[in-house]
Amino acid sequence: MGKLSGITVVDLSLFLPGPMMTVMMADQGAKVIKVEPQAGDPAREQAPFDTYGGEQHSVWFANLNRGKSSVVLDLKSEQGKAQLRELIARADVFVEGFRPGVMKRLGFDYDAVKELKSDIVYCSISAFGQEGALAHHPAHDMAVQALAGFLSVNDGPDGMPVVPGAPSADLAAGLTALSSVLMALVGRDRTGEGAYIDCAMFDSLLPWCVHTAGSAIAGGESPVSARQRSLGGAGFYQVYQTKDGRHVVLGGREIKFAKNLLTALGREDLLPFAEAPAGEQGALIAFLRETFGTRTRDEWVAWFADKDVAFSPVLNFREALDEPHIAERGLWIEAEDGGRHIAPAVRFSGESWSPGKVPGLGEG
Repeated sequence: MGKLSGITVVDLSLFLPGPMMTVMMADQGAKVIKVEPQAGDPAREQAPFDTYGGEQHSVWFANLNRGKSSVVLDLKSEQGKAQLRELIARADVFVEGFRPGVMKRLGFDYDAVKELKSDIVYCSISAFGQEGALAHHPAHDMAVQALAGFLSVNDGPDGMPVVPGAPSADLAAGLTALSSVLMALVGRDRTGEGAYIDCAMFDSLLPWCVHTAGSAIAGGESPVSARQRSLGGAGFYQVYQTKDGRHVVLGGREIKFAKNLLTALGREDLLPFAEAPAGEQGALIAFLRETFGTRTRDEWVAWFADKDVAFSPVLNFREALDEPHIAERGLWIEAEDGGRHIAPAVRFSGESWSPGKVPGLGEG
């Protein structure tokens, strides 16, 4: 049993945002019916693979689709449409991630689905929303980040934007869609009415800039990374290379952290630079770059162990997953039938959780 036991979700989404949203519902006990085309969700074919329940599955697919059932339907055929109508009649939530207009052409837009289930919570996930000049513009995560301004500050010291390490627009949409659906379900319990949710990756990501793009939000110029306290202009929110070519970060700008570190290094005279505006801390950054270059990453880890400073080594994923903290929190686990999973971030005290079975294509 989970918090969402008794909720049935019909999920037509593929790849990342929709499946991320619905796996969080499945992890909490919702019955999620994944409707796939004949070829299956393309994520099924994305390497690398691992053994789950005696079968080889994409790690990506397994972690975003565990605990769901799979139904293969040809939605261009009358039989497939009839089967989908039957599923909808028993559903609480309907999720789709096609380009705007596709569901209407197939005969399953909100108005049509509402005729089948009057209190349905219907969620459409797209790049730019169902209406507007960009509604039909094709885009995956990085293109959305670029158009929303985020890629402009995902840059190096030379100002060149680089490919982001996290699909933030995809993930923002998944989280926004989940929140919206849960709000709609709460509202339905109170009023008996369903809802239509137009969830756009672009709209979902944009609020994430409020702490860095204040000047632009206020109507002024766009922020420049080198002059922003959270984007590279501050000595105590910065990445530094160590003697062995690895990296560490200082991740807290509070003056108490600066005082603790600069005192330990015998350079209290640089404290005024830590208090200076971002972009005016060059002398401090230069000193810290030189200092961190004198020891290896692991030597710095040992040195910082007894100091109250927001410091961290930059770990790769292998190192991160092998950290004791991951094991202590139960965040990387092996299912009873085999295969590794990243545990859900949402877990409730006093309730146990284990990953559901990874469905084969068409496995109900």
